Amino acid sequence: MPDGSTALERQILSQPEQLEAVLAEPIPASAAERLRGVERIWLVGTGTSQHAAELGAAMLLEAGRAAHAASSMSFANRPPFAQGDGVILISHNAGTETAFAGAVWTMATRAGLPVVPITRRGGAMPDAIETVEKETSHTYTASYTAALVQLARLAHELGAAAAAFTPEVLGRVPDAVRAAIAEPGTERIAQPERLLVLTGEGPASVSAREGALKVREASRFPAEGYDVEYLLHGHAVPLNASDHLVTLVPPDTQGLTAGVEDAARAAGIPVTRVDEPADLPPPLEQIPLTVRLQILALRFALERGQNPDVAIEGPWDDPDLWAIGSPTS
Repeated sequence: MPDGSTALERQILSQPEQLEAVLAEPIPASAAERLRGVERIWLVGTGTSQHAAELGAAMLLEAGRAAHAASSMSFANRPPFAQGDGVILISHNAGTETAFAGAVWTMATRAGLPVVPITRRGGAMPDAIETVEKETSHTYTASYTAALVQLARLAHELGAAAAAFTPEVLGRVPDAVRAAIAEPGTERIAQPERLLVLTGEGPASVSAREGALKVREASRFPAEGYDVEYLLHGHAVPLNASDHLVTLVPPDTQGLTAGVEDAARAAGIPVTRVDEPADLPPPLEQIPLTVRLQILALRFALERGQNPDVAIEGPWDDPDLWAIGSPTS
């Protein structure tokens, strides 16, 4: 059982208070003003930050703004922007440890595009929307949920149709996270013999991929996350009784997630549904839902005797490898 001995556990448990602290401070007025007049908004990030970019794009679209998510490497190597566009760059490490995020910053600012960074407190990027202090575990949690809250606030500022992300609605998020911590609903998910597969529709598919990433980082257990339609179209074929399927709802608009659950059970695959009960708009539901999966990742790590605070080590921690893609002078 969790005992407070890891930075990951402390970060997970701190999230309600950290989110309240984030909401207590206004976002910089200049951030919204820099993006107010742009034609399209590109949200760019890597790994967990890319997942935040995808949900942030969904929030902006809901607010009536043209928005697209892209990975930092894809954006830097095949620039999709045009004059009149703007960029939201999401990087907890302020671009210093993610080479391609730094390249995006350099490219976009040199092209004269307005860039709004979302990064940790005290980061080096100017005029940033800040989230939380630098996380002490490699398995990022609080910085992700805080970035989602800040993206929702920015969407509210930028979109006349952003009623879903009012301060009153956002004020319900910390308590939803408290409820997720108190009763995560993932206790029935045992480590399968072979593979853990998470799936969901729409915004829940982003949480499926983020949850799989947390499980892999924290516990070194093989986990994969899929959009439910994508899973159905071939990726479910090799699954069997040695795996475990975790479905995330809502949404389940046409019942495809339920149908995939039935098919998996018929194939002898163990299935667990994680249902998020929070009274929040779909993009914001992903915050407490993701916290439930963070707790699952922590439990797997402790059960397996793994250190969830050190994910990148050995040959994967080669500085030359991580420097590939850095901006050129």
